[in-house]
Amino acid sequence: MGDKAQTHPGAAGRATTADQPSSVRNVVLVGHSGSGKTTLTEALALTAGALNRAGRVEDGATVSDYDEIEHRQQRSVQLSLVSVEWDGYKINLLDTPGYADFVGELRAGLRAADAALFVVSAGQEAEAVAGATRTVWEECAAVGMPRAIVVTHLETARTGYEELTEVCSHIFGGDDPDAVLPLYLPRYGAPGADGHAPVTGLVGLLSRQVYDYSSGERHEVAPDPGQSELIEEARNRLIEGIIAESEDESLMDRYLSGEDIDRSILVEDLEKAVARGTFHPVLAAAPATGGAKQGLGTVEILDLITGGFPTPLEPAPPVVTTPQGAKRPPISCDPLGPLVAEVVKTASDPYVGRISLVRVFSGTLRADETVHVSGHGLADRGHEDHDVDERVGALTAPFGKHQRPIREVFAGDLACVAKLGRAETGDTLSAKDNPLLMQPWAMPDPLLPLAITAHTKGDEDRLSVGLARLVAEDPTMRLEQNQSTHQVVLWCLGEAHADVALERLRKRYGVQVDVVPHRVSLRETFGTPSAGRGRHVKQSGGHGQYAICAIQVEPLPAGSGIEFVDKVVGGAVPRQFIPSVEKGIRAQAARGVVAGYPLVDIRVTLLDGKAHSVDSSDAAFQTAGALALREAAAGTPIHLLEPVAEVRVLVSDEYVGQVMSDLSGRRGRVVGTEQSHSSRTLIRAEVPEIEIGRYAIDLRSLSHGTGQFSRCYTRHEPVPQHVADRVREQTGERT
Repeated sequence: MGDKAQTHPGAAGRATTADQPSSVRNVVLVGHSGSGKTTLTEALALTAGALNRAGRVEDGATVSDYDEIEHRQQRSVQLSLVSVEWDGYKINLLDTPGYADFVGELRAGLRAADAALFVVSAGQEAEAVAGATRTVWEECAAVGMPRAIVVTHLETARTGYEELTEVCSHIFGGDDPDAVLPLYLPRYGAPGADGHAPVTGLVGLLSRQVYDYSSGERHEVAPDPGQSELIEEARNRLIEGIIAESEDESLMDRYLSGEDIDRSILVEDLEKAVARGTFHPVLAAAPATGGAKQGLGTVEILDLITGGFPTPLEPAPPVVTTPQGAKRPPISCDPLGPLVAEVVKTASDPYVGRISLVRVFSGTLRADETVHVSGHGLADRGHEDHDVDERVGALTAPFGKHQRPIREVFAGDLACVAKLGRAETGDTLSAKDNPLLMQPWAMPDPLLPLAITAHTKGDEDRLSVGLARLVAEDPTMRLEQNQSTHQVVLWCLGEAHADVALERLRKRYGVQVDVVPHRVSLRETFGTPSAGRGRHVKQSGGHGQYAICAIQVEPLPAGSGIEFVDKVVGGAVPRQFIPSVEKGIRAQAARGVVAGYPLVDIRVTLLDGKAHSVDSSDAAFQTAGALALREAAAGTPIHLLEPVAEVRVLVSDEYVGQVMSDLSGRRGRVVGTEQSHSSRTLIRAEVPEIEIGRYAIDLRSLSHGTGQFSRCYTRHEPVPQHVADRVREQTGERT
């Protein structure tokens, strides 16, 4: 691990054995936006020799200027992969977006990785760090992922390192704050003219050694005598935290009796606790500046990854079945086992076409072989089931926009696969003679509606293709063709997610769209009983049209739909035309009778009518039925009905009052609260859907990014008059 007091020359000249799962480390970098994940990724690549200041990867493929790469990746909203080599190990670094809108990319990174570096910025206030990162930490904890914490932006710190590590211990440690402790303390240089003392190195708590980076490379120097008391206090707490997680139950007694525990034993127990996910060390990092070859703390982080993080052999692999759902034996991370790989990210390249980032969980994936692609079929999000054979294109190991060709990728490793035309994010790749399907990971539910229309006729022709490709790349997006409002709706996770979707439609697929107000599925119903008479009599030469019917309409309880009752006597309406009257009434009800919304919850009784032996017809009685319903509607108040959703909000305890007050302001009715885990409260409420169109955005602002909610339709109920007037004014309709 990082505190082993050794100097590393970088990756040059070292051979790797990435064909063995034990030599691979898959690490996802997570944290809030602006925490420095991408900068840390670049710093680790620089230290490992995968990137130099001239902007070249080690294998000779020229990339853009170093600063331009960093700038481009920091603006990225997608999961990206950078592979480096360190001490004979291959490390796949998965950089995830920090925006809450792209939590789907985060979960894809969690699926592909075996451990996480949780990046926290000292450049923000401690309270802001806590509020913005707690939800992301819980995403990692939910899948039992081993985690370490890296503190960045020490050079512009608003929060002291010691204070920030205490915040991390309190928030991330939960009931066991001693499970989150620093392995190093920063070493400060002489204060500058502004009074700020730069961080020039790190003090290893286990070794009591100082690792100085002031020259641009890591060197060991003697510790400062003035820091000895601070070091010993932090060291003792760290040792106690490590021993508490040790499998050797006698170790604590030996330590308390005054025995000096050998550092090699402590390091071994620390590595085991980190790999189990029961201890989360805190480290520090800063990017290399000037002509420096190593960024502060990068050697320590790389050593932690190779020494403390689990290999792909250790985590339990996902469950597999046949595409038809039949059980299959559990898989293992064995290069010789049956092929099981998963598409964790899908992207489109303007020159190469579709590129799939794939994690191989079992077997070996080879270029140019034919594999079976099994899809889960998220029909509610625009994805259909598919089980097809496809030929694998080129395999590459990525760095930024550049790809290093490879012939095969073994179990435990990641690679990019070109030209899998049918494969979508979440699909399983397996042998064509042994098709398998992996259990999918949980996808967040998109709750922000974006109603769109094609800008021109030409855009209309391309829109369906563009939308299909868009949802194929992003399973967190849901495509809806609303039959009630006749709108095309993209359901997104937030405003940034929606903006990216529109930009991809425009730039990648050449489709210009207009955003229009999203409409909820309102309904109409009768306020009181009413009667109507439909008379459709026309004579224009030859056969005419003749149909007359009289109906009675009465309102029914919510959810009753439309009932049709025949009470005609004496054959006033011939039997063959009674279904025609019902058809006409139902068609008019679907079109609405006042504001254009479907009419529901009524009973229509056919009482009387007249027919002509020659001029009566099916079409004539359909028209008469529609006219009768419209006349009945003119003689009674027509009520608007709005959909009501059951909303479940999970929020930190400190925001419960604000959230409940906000729900009340949305005409919501809180029906209950219950205490959840980690100082959180679940609020259950019923809220009109017309009031929660932008709730995904508003809740995030109200709860400082810590709130989550779900919604489901429950029923329609009458709209208050003042709201009904506003809706009619907005739609240009009048009663």
